[in-house]
Amino acid sequence: MSMQVHQIDFHRLDMQTRFPFRYGIASMCEVPHLFVRMHVEIDNQMWQGTSSEGLPPKWFTKNPETDFKADDLPEMLTVIKQAARFAMTRDSHRDFFSWWMDLSDQQTAWAAENGQPPLLANLGVSLMERAALDATCRQQRSSLSTVLFQNRLGIDLSAIRSHLTGKRPSDILPSQPRSRVQLRHTIGLGDPLTESEIPVEEKLEDNLPQSLTSSIDRYGLRYFKIKLSGRLDADLPRMRSLSKLLRERVGESMRFTLDGNEQYATMASFKNHWQELNNDASIRGMVNQSLLFVEQPVHRDTALRPEVKDTLEDWREAPPVIIDESDAEIDSLPTALDLGYAGTSHKNCKGIIKSIAALGTIQREQPGNRKLILSAEDLGNIGPVALLQDLAVVASLGISHVERNGHHYFAGLSMFPAPIQNQTAQDHPDLYQRNASDLLALQPRNGQLQLDSVNAAPMGISQHIDLQHFPHWDF
Repeated sequence: MSMQVHQIDFHRLDMQTRFPFRYGIASMCEVPHLFVRMHVEIDNQMWQGTSSEGLPPKWFTKNPETDFKADDLPEMLTVIKQAARFAMTRDSHRDFFSWWMDLSDQQTAWAAENGQPPLLANLGVSLMERAALDATCRQQRSSLSTVLFQNRLGIDLSAIRSHLTGKRPSDILPSQPRSRVQLRHTIGLGDPLTESEIPVEEKLEDNLPQSLTSSIDRYGLRYFKIKLSGRLDADLPRMRSLSKLLRERVGESMRFTLDGNEQYATMASFKNHWQELNNDASIRGMVNQSLLFVEQPVHRDTALRPEVKDTLEDWREAPPVIIDESDAEIDSLPTALDLGYAGTSHKNCKGIIKSIAALGTIQREQPGNRKLILSAEDLGNIGPVALLQDLAVVASLGISHVERNGHHYFAGLSMFPAPIQNQTAQDHPDLYQRNASDLLALQPRNGQLQLDSVNAAPMGISQHIDLQHFPHWDF
């Protein structure tokens, strides 16, 4: 399968949240959403592929000293544009994987030379990767899971990690994608837990749940992701409240993860915070019964330092801790596992082929039968492109629960024109339904998302959306 990228176009949609999403050092009220349309020649025929991503503040670069609009966003766009330049090669590649390797190598070298963070550099690669994958799935007239499992992309896992020599995608991926996945609902630092916590002047009239209790009741939620602030005076009372609320509202079937959002300078400081929290009997009981893992408590600058291993080795009752923002390079996961971490996260923005390699690494036999984790996390993904492509990958990787928060912080697909909403409702009725306000929104059932329409479509999306509704983003 020969492949050559000829043209890449960018379009922009500015979105506002229903209410602020507080995570780490950021509070997101608005976010630019980028669409990528790629024109690819595959086996001498032209195809189009699409990808998209919200560009949230303070995730790819977590520097409190910079301004998002003046500093961070221009840096993101510079990185994405450079990846597009590397993606559009003069010569044809023999297959998708050789094109991807060339793109990744060039972007990595450019980022190192120009002082760009690896996590941000990989965002550009992943947007190109997804668009090219969408085009390839359409050319193959097959779903993403089939294209990956049958290795129609020519993936050579040994070229990514030497310990995967001899492994094929079919040795790692499930033969069939998951038909449903548990929605792990994000509880942001500023989210109201009950209806009584919402000031009258801030109550929304969009017929979507606003408080945690109303979300549980509407969606039948059982899985949750709780954000930590890193401040004991705030985390202790909030965790007490959540322990009582979730026990009463959900019961013993409740499961949760904790997100440290890089709020701790060292693993030792997180250990101290954790032990203070667990001195409370109600929090300790919830942790012992229902905690799945803790995500990225330590700031990326120190999360992979050698001293982390000393802390984790001496911490006999440590919870499973995984990396997220620290998983920026190909060698990040093996380094983290050697230090004592329990795994990493999948996000489409970090790369799809990269996550296949991560899954292969995690499946390897570990000393002492250590249980390792590949989780699925979120950046506030919304449809009709980013969310569905993300779910297609999660299903193909066989991950059973996935953090979702776009359904909660955004008013469904109300920011899109009616033709796009109607097309999404028609193509994906198992995922989207209109509510009493005629608002088209994600519709979890019994805490789960149904993925049949996603799994049947090329790269999760049945038809291309018309990007002419949105202005070109010339940056």
